[in-house]
Amino acid sequence: MTNARFQYRFSDLNLNITQIESFMGYKDGESHETVTELLSGILAEAEEICDIRAEYHIWPVASFNDSEKSLSLDHHTFNIGRIIYGQMKRSGSVALFLCTAGREIGSKSRKEMREGDLLKGYLYDVVGSEIVEAAADLMQESLEASVAGEKRRITNRYSPGYCGWDVAEQHKLFRLIPYNFCGIRLTPSALMDPVKSVSGFIGIGEKVKRLPYTCSLCDMKDCIYRRGRR
Repeated sequence: MTNARFQYRFSDLNLNITQIESFMGYKDGESHETVTELLSGILAEAEEICDIRAEYHIWPVASFNDSEKSLSLDHHTFNIGRIIYGQMKRSGSVALFLCTAGREIGSKSRKEMREGDLLKGYLYDVVGSEIVEAAADLMQESLEASVAGEKRRITNRYSPGYCGWDVAEQHKLFRLIPYNFCGIRLTPSALMDPVKSVSGFIGIGEKVKRLPYTCSLCDMKDCIYRRGRR
């Protein structure tokens, strides 16, 4: 098994106000002045409060089951569903990844919500989501560069809870990484703590490919990631 660990500074992510506002649905120059001012303060604070970490662990695929749309790694079977299976089934190995923005930014969001500042709480939440996804992008690019020298490619990354993959399977995923560098733990309901964290699979092989986006393959219409990333 091969693994890699990463610790990022907020400045490594190259996030800016325009990107955050775009995710929120604002077109360039159309954001409300209050939103822009609040985001400016939150992004300046993020460098100090975020503990941004990522890791991946590469496991050989033991087997694929075409009828069950599942794959097995080290005696654990993952029922990843039709959509993800279609993208992963030519993989020779799988990178299990974890990534987190740390605990503090989620705590800030909840605190503002409790105290009645719903807008600021929401903006902390949005920024936290963007931080963890941007860090996962960097992790994925490092993985892609690492396997390219062996003439292998990667798929997009896929997480439990999306594209028909039951979020409860987080528990099986975390059994393969019991002492994770990211410091993420699971609740009994399979939610991650810190909440601004992501986990999942990336397929690796000579016959797989990373698509510009895969939202057109998925029938989850209200997915928050329906925006072209990953």
